[in-house]
Amino acid sequence: MTMAAVHIREVHKHFGGNHIIRGVSIDIADGEFAVLVGPSGCGKSTLLRMIAGLEEIGSGEIEIGGKVVNDMQPKERDIAMVFQNYALYPHMKVRDNMAFSMLLAKRPRAEIDKRVDKAATILGLTDLLDRFPRQLSGGQRQRVAMGRAIVRDPQVFLFDEPLSNLDAKLRVAMRTELKEIHQRLETTSVYVTHDQIEAMTMADQIVVMRDGVVEQRGKPLELYDRPANLFVAGFIGSPAMNFLPGRFHLNASGPHVHVEGGVILPVPLGTRAVEGQNVILGARPEHLALGAGAQGFGASVVVVEPTGADTQVFAKVGATEVAAVFRERHDFRPGETIRLVPDQERTHLFDAESGKSLRNQT
Repeated sequence: MTMAAVHIREVHKHFGGNHIIRGVSIDIADGEFAVLVGPSGCGKSTLLRMIAGLEEIGSGEIEIGGKVVNDMQPKERDIAMVFQNYALYPHMKVRDNMAFSMLLAKRPRAEIDKRVDKAATILGLTDLLDRFPRQLSGGQRQRVAMGRAIVRDPQVFLFDEPLSNLDAKLRVAMRTELKEIHQRLETTSVYVTHDQIEAMTMADQIVVMRDGVVEQRGKPLELYDRPANLFVAGFIGSPAMNFLPGRFHLNASGPHVHVEGGVILPVPLGTRAVEGQNVILGARPEHLALGAGAQGFGASVVVVEPTGADTQVFAKVGATEVAAVFRERHDFRPGETIRLVPDQERTHLFDAESGKSLRNQT
C-alpha cells in the first residue's frame, strides 16, 4: 500500500475579485485522516479540489508524496476522490463501476477481479456485485463509490461531503464504517464536511476554516478543550458553547468577570486579562452544574429537552441564551429560575474585541 504525506504551503486562490483561499498552510502526515471543516463558503471544497487538480492553484505549493503537483494533471497525482453525489454509471453493474478506472487502464482481468473482490469484502458489497446502482440504497451506493476509490489503491483519498445525502441514522453508521476502513487501509485521507460532529468523531487532525483562512488545526479534543478563538469555540461542540459577555475586574478577593445582571463569576483558571477589559466567558453546556443559594448565576428556563441519556435545558440570563446538559433527569418548568455554576477549570475567557482566547500561553 502506497502512502503519502500532503503538504499545503501558502496557497492562495482568487475567483475574479474574490480572494477565496488566503495563504493556507497545512501538513497532513502519512496515513493521517485530516478533516477540513467550516461553514458554507469557507473555502474547504475549493482547497480539496486544488489538491485533486480540479482547480488551478493561484499561488503557493501543494506537495503529495514528496512531489510538487501544482502543474500535474489530476490523473497523474495518484489520488482518488469520493463525491457527495455518488457519480455511479447507471448502466453498469456494481462490479464494473468499481473496476472502471482499472478497465480504462487495461489492467489484466485477474488483477481487476482480485482488487474488486478485496474492496467488496472490506465494504460488505460481495453480494451486491451483480446489481445495478438503481437496485441499491443510498448507503450501498456510497459504499460502491468508496469501493471504486479503494480499487485504485491511491496515495491519497479525497472525500467531498460524502455522507451529506444520507439520512441521519445512516450517516452515523457510515461514519463508523469510514473510520474502520481508514484504520484498515491507513491511506492518507482528506475529508471535507460542514458537520463538526463528523469532524470530531472521525479525524486524526481537524482543520477549522473560515473565509479562506485556517482558524485552528489540531487533534479533535485539543480544539474542543483549547479553542484558539470564539469562532472555533462556537463551531466545535454540540450543543454549542455558551458565551456570557462581561468585564474583567481585579478586586480584593482576586480576578473576576462581571456579567449581566450584576453577577460576578470567577475567572477561568489559566487565563489572564487586564483591569476593565471587555471579555466573553465561555462555558460548554456540560460544564454547567446546578447550584444552590447564591452560587453561580440565575437563569430562567425556556425549554427542557429530555433525550433519555441526558436532559438539555435552554434558559435565558437577561437577554443571553444559554444551554445546559445534565446527566440526571430534571422536571424544570418554563419560567422557573435555576442556578447554574460554571466549572472554573473548564471554562474559557476570550477578548471581546479580537475574539482571541485569553488562555496563558504555555
